[in-house]
Amino acid sequence: MSFSGKVVIVTGASSGVGAATAIAFTKEGASVVMIGRNQTKLDKVKEKCEAVGRTPLVINADLTDDAELRNIVDKTIEEFNKIDILINNAAILRCGNLRHGSIMHTYDEIMKTNIRAVVYLTTFATPHLIESKGNIINISTIGADRVIWDEYNAYCVSKAALSHFTRAAAIELGPHGVRVNTVSPAIVRSDMLRNAGLGGDADYDDSNYSFKTVMNTWTEPEEIADLILFMASDKAKSITGSNFVSDNGNMLI
Repeated sequence: MSFSGKVVIVTGASSGVGAATAIAFTKEGASVVMIGRNQTKLDKVKEKCEAVGRTPLVINADLTDDAELRNIVDKTIEEFNKIDILINNAAILRCGNLRHGSIMHTYDEIMKTNIRAVVYLTTFATPHLIESKGNIINISTIGADRVIWDEYNAYCVSKAALSHFTRAAAIELGPHGVRVNTVSPAIVRSDMLRNAGLGGDADYDDSNYSFKTVMNTWTEPEEIADLILFMASDKAKSITGSNFVSDNGNMLI
């Protein structure tokens, strides 16, 4: 499927699903705006985009800063004069529980990134998405419907809020020609667990690792990127307010 002439913003584009999505859109002809905080990782993904298509616009931004969120939209419009697709992918995972009060040290941080930033960036981008009759895809998780582990309390709550925000936005923006959907993976092979202090890539192949799936395999970032591109394409032009799960059967266990 071709996205030639389309302008796509991808948050959390420095690794994992975001990086795979940025590369996939570039390969299909889109002008991609990559958002992230780790410049070294962003530069590596930029090189991969250049190898398959064109040079993306890279913006190093803190999504908890309102001014930087607005700047993402302003820079995109300045560079490309429109926004067709917004992929709200950036998220953080932190552990915390009620028993020891540790959730109080993680709750605000998680909510600022995982839901508040999405609401604000979507708000800033909405006039441009209405003009282009574009669409929004929010990357949630099966944790929005099933608490994966009690230590992931705040993370799962933030993703449940994201899924509900998606439905509300779809109701509001649908009459204006803008589709809004959610893609929900299980744990994807990425840097998220490492960034949360829960181990590196080696853990994914550990038979004793606590996350299991019916298919006995992990989800790769490229698989989710493929689903995102389908949802963003005209092949899904009648789909809005929906949640698409890709979890290798994790929800069945």
